Amino acid sequence: MMNLAELTIPITQLSRFEEAWSGPIAFVALNQGEVSLSDLRLPPCPTIGLGPSHHPLASLFDAIVETSIACERLARAVIANSHAAAVLVQVLRLTGSMPIADALTVESMAYAVLQGSAEHCDWLVKRRTIAMESSTPGHVRVLRENDRLRLTLDRAEANNAIDRSMRDELATALTLAGLDREVTRIDLDARGKAFSLGADLREFGTTTDPATAHAIRARTLPARAAIGCAERMVVHVDGACVGAGLELAAFAGKVMATTKSWFQLPELAMGIIPGAGGCVSLPRRIGRQRTALMVLSGRRIGAREALDWGLIDALVDDTPADESGSDVA
Repeated sequence: MMNLAELTIPITQLSRFEEAWSGPIAFVALNQGEVSLSDLRLPPCPTIGLGPSHHPLASLFDAIVETSIACERLARAVIANSHAAAVLVQVLRLTGSMPIADALTVESMAYAVLQGSAEHCDWLVKRRTIAMESSTPGHVRVLRENDRLRLTLDRAEANNAIDRSMRDELATALTLAGLDREVTRIDLDARGKAFSLGADLREFGTTTDPATAHAIRARTLPARAAIGCAERMVVHVDGACVGAGLELAAFAGKVMATTKSWFQLPELAMGIIPGAGGCVSLPRRIGRQRTALMVLSGRRIGAREALDWGLIDALVDDTPADESGSDVA
């Protein structure tokens, strides 16, 4: 039975004059005592404020929650993968004010650390016991019409899971779009019933050296290429938008989604953090605290909640090729 009382502390315990908190997660009662801003020290674990979001110190915490149900779900997820959870919040704390390219480097190095962790290795062992169906390599359709470029994820039979070939084609297309200023708009969509289920799980663990994996991301991460054309990107989401697919989409100047779309960052359960740019793109869209809540909880966000949060910019008709992009909500 989860005992939340053992994980809950008064805000005064975060004073630099008190003994440092060493638990895997800290729920901080904002209404129990006071501590000055200059004396406040966050522990290296997820530090969740309990109380109103308008509290003077609320913005300093990794997230704010108000219900015990939300606390219990967060606690269970964090305790199961406490190292990944700690790395996540530290990355989010560090990178908010960094230039995007530098923030992506920090994310990649943190991701590399977790690739060698016991939590991720345990997930890999469990994953390998599951039979995986073969699938054709991913492909990105590229269509240029005058000053518009359309990129379509074309791996519908695998729900547009992003494998190496699709990743590399995305990076190449976005790099060229960034260099070609005659392209005034880049539309990114997908074929099939899902926008993307994220990175192809079959490729996890195939590069065993974390330093090599970090070097590969430095050269081939589509998010780095997207930086040069993000303000011209319009993403069209229909169905599932998960993991790496969401991380890339969140960089775009505009994200539109159908009402049946949903969004999720499930990486914590794998013992890792978002590593395709999500620790950088999502906080710049929805803020550090909501990003932390999405990752730490792993829960799905529906289209209307995503609109309320600013994760997407508009809801559109449930039509596969809505060229007008007309809002319906």
